[in-house]
Amino acid sequence: MPTLAELVRSHTDLDAEDVRWLQLLQADWQIVADLSFADLVLWLPDRGGEGYWAAGQMRPTTGPTAYVDDVVGTFVPRGRRPMLDEAHTHGRLVREGDPEWRDDVPVRVEAIPVRRAGRVIAVVGRHTNLLGVRTPSRLELSYLQTASDLTRMMALGTFPAAGQRSDHADTPRVGDGFARVDGAGRVEYASPNAQSVFRRLGLVGDLAGTDLARLTRELVPARRRPDEETFSAVLGARDYRDTEVGNEHVTLIVRAIPLRPEGTHIGGVILVRDVTDLRRRDRELVTKDATIREIHHRVKNNLQTVAALLRLQARRIDSEAAKAALEEAVRRVGSIAIVHETLSQSVEEHVAFDEIADRLGAMVAEVSAVPGRVRVHRAGTFGELASEQASALAMVLTELLQNAVEHGYAGGEEVPANDDGEPTAPGQVVVDVRRLAGRLHVTVDDDGRGLPDGFTLEGSTNLGLSIVRTLVESELGGQLEVGPRPGGGARAALDVPG
Repeated sequence: MPTLAELVRSHTDLDAEDVRWLQLLQADWQIVADLSFADLVLWLPDRGGEGYWAAGQMRPTTGPTAYVDDVVGTFVPRGRRPMLDEAHTHGRLVREGDPEWRDDVPVRVEAIPVRRAGRVIAVVGRHTNLLGVRTPSRLELSYLQTASDLTRMMALGTFPAAGQRSDHADTPRVGDGFARVDGAGRVEYASPNAQSVFRRLGLVGDLAGTDLARLTRELVPARRRPDEETFSAVLGARDYRDTEVGNEHVTLIVRAIPLRPEGTHIGGVILVRDVTDLRRRDRELVTKDATIREIHHRVKNNLQTVAALLRLQARRIDSEAAKAALEEAVRRVGSIAIVHETLSQSVEEHVAFDEIADRLGAMVAEVSAVPGRVRVHRAGTFGELASEQASALAMVLTELLQNAVEHGYAGGEEVPANDDGEPTAPGQVVVDVRRLAGRLHVTVDDDGRGLPDGFTLEGSTNLGLSIVRTLVESELGGQLEVGPRPGGGARAALDVPG
């Protein structure tokens, strides 16, 4: 199904500001569909003036749909639907005509011009399934009157609003709680759901006839209200805003939509939703996130303690082989500790692995048997990785870097040094990272002495390579290759899901 931007680009002359206006409309047209008990279809005029393209569709949640199938992407030639032509050409709401019959269902069709900056840029078709029509209740009459006001504002170019939008992902809908207030902010009508929401807040009696801002001010302590300007603008329905209010027991999101169908403020719509359970769950998630971060912090501390004990033990051992083995263990534990340290500072269970890779490279270069003789560089980016994948990959990268440094440069020829004793021609180890088609491709290249004659990964008895191979194939579900680097030195390449 094509998107609004794709249809605009392919078939119309609308500019970027027009598209933004239509996107603002689509952000709020669920409200119009629900208040109208009708389907809405957004029609864009074709570049050549030959007809209209359906660029959006919204079904009501308050009544039966008039469209079983999706119509987005369809084309209607000019002249086939005269009401679209009339609304687009003359910029007025068109409601004449007999109902259309669609799949044995009578459908009342209306055309509403969408105006921006003084010109009609689109037409909204409103399609009401008449099989669901009956003698309307007070609620339905209030819904329909409000929908009529909003569609007239749409034709005038004052709806949607270009100002502040909702900041809440859980912004209220019509069915959550609906109230209509007059120009003074007094409630003309409140739906049963709105009544229930305010009674949970502490209301005794009915909302109808009350000054909603004053009533809410009595029910909500000052510390649980926004600043007075925002509070009055929302509860008085004078501005397109939403806010969160509540007391010790209940939390509400309140949203205001001012009504100015003839250009003059006559009141507004207040939508309200009880989000008490959502906020409680949010608090629980925050607590769990903090707990998880604390666990990662403690694991990191414990690993660092283990590394310190191993390092202390290595200093007390005379055997060089045993000392080297303990020092390798220290580096392996340290690489895992770095991952947990990063996770302890992150809210998500994903980590930006570039920082970890750079720290591992610096650690290996610093504590190797040839300190100062090797530089480790990274090319490309790992991006974010899941914590489980990050831990295994950190171990793999540590071992590959350690092998490159120790076997590529240790015991080799002395390199030139400056007056301060710093090497002027250090060895270079490059970690190259690429993401391709959902895979992570990593190569570790060094310009050292290269691999011994007859080397094969399968026949290697090196413990580090055995660890790497096991982690890559079992933990990461990837493949590992080790061979000579073009131009001299060695190359280790791994390919894992990314």
